[in-house]
Amino acid sequence: MADLRMPEINYVIVAGNLTKDPIFRQTTNNTPVANFSIASNRKYRDSSNQWQEDVCYVGIVAWNRLAESCRERLRKGSAVLVDGELQSRSWKSDDGHNRSIVEIKARRIQFLNRRLKADGENGHVVEAEEPEVFTEEDHSSFNNDTFDKFLSNEESNLIK
Repeated sequence: MADLRMPEINYVIVAGNLTKDPIFRQTTNNTPVANFSIASNRKYRDSSNQWQEDVCYVGIVAWNRLAESCRERLRKGSAVLVDGELQSRSWKSDDGHNRSIVEIKARRIQFLNRRLKADGENGHVVEAEEPEVFTEEDHSSFNNDTFDKFLSNEESNLIK
């Protein structure tokens, strides 16, 4: 029998609202990184046919110009649609315990809130055009978006 291999698929898409303002940092080699978490709600009917709501909190990390776009556009409560891949990382905490996290490394973020801007003539706030979508490819001059290998332990601790 031929060797059967499991396909290597790591693709996630999730929508939700930011639970707090993003944390924006730069690594020691000046690579921008933004961390934030979103709450994604799921509604369902329980055994007594009553509507219930369950919330899943998901950590997101964005790199480079995608991170800069997040810094400019996102605030607590912002609605986003994120697609990317799951990544896990581990570190040793200050108290000596081993810690780990699974988060989504964003490839594309669609900002779902309309951007507000001031109308120059009378100072009123008006809605901008359609929500914007930003991707790593739009903002990067290279294809390899795996930056983890360039991070020292100290830099990895900055983004936890």
